Amino acid sequence: MSRLPQGYRRCIACRRLAHRQVFWRVIRLSSTGVIALDHGEGRSAYLCPTADCLNQVRRKNRLGRALRASIPEELFTVLAERLTAATAPSASGEPDG
Repeated sequence: MSRLPQGYRRCIACRRLAHRQVFWRVIRLSSTGVIALDHGEGRSAYLCPTADCLNQVRRKNRLGRALRASIPEELFTVLAERLTAATAPSASGEPDG
């Protein structure tokens, strides 16, 4: 298996290579086995913050296979909310009316 450059990860959906800060990180915590986002130690999978990648990992159970765990439906809800928040226009630039 080839090694990735330091700090780079690959999306489990589209296989895009980018710096780890670009991706969402999903972790199966080593201490409890609970699935968490962003922080913690354990088995990790990285995912592009796009609707296409989110739909693909959901449909094909790629997170479950990568983390070797069942993925709660609430996780996909949280990621979809993050995606919506990230793509929504900011209210700070709009005039009051």
